[in-house]
Amino acid sequence: MQIAKKTVARIEYKLTDDSGEVIDTSEGQEPLAYLHGSGNILPGLESELEGKTSGDAFKVRITAADGYGERDEGLVQDVPKDQLPEGAELQLGMQFQAQSEHGFHILTVVGIGDATVKMDANHPLAGVALNFEVEVVEVRDATSEELEHGHVHGPGGEEH
Repeated sequence: MQIAKKTVARIEYKLTDDSGEVIDTSEGQEPLAYLHGSGNILPGLESELEGKTSGDAFKVRITAADGYGERDEGLVQDVPKDQLPEGAELQLGMQFQAQSEHGFHILTVVGIGDATVKMDANHPLAGVALNFEVEVVEVRDATSEELEHGHVHGPGGEEH
């Protein structure tokens, strides 16, 4: 069976940056299971998986635009310290979750001043090309419940 819309694929993967540093891997875990065509994985990787079958293995480089997007310096802003949780012990790299009209965002502390904290709302991998080594472990039809919920249930997927 080929990976196509309304199928569930389980994949083993290793993700590295251009310097070869491992960013993420499925090694030592259940293979990643996703519902193809539902936007559950990066668009560039989903496109590369289209038509693959169980046992297929490949390497692919995903551009930043097809991954987590290009960096947007407009998403780096100074936030008054009094808008942060009271008593927060601020450290560079610390992350906060914030909600806006566009949903939840992760903000990373990239600078600490006397009255403000410089926060970056870009995804940590924005602007980074991503290199994947992938092996397709299994392809199956999605269940009606998975199609209704928009994600995989069971091993490698989401639990309810």
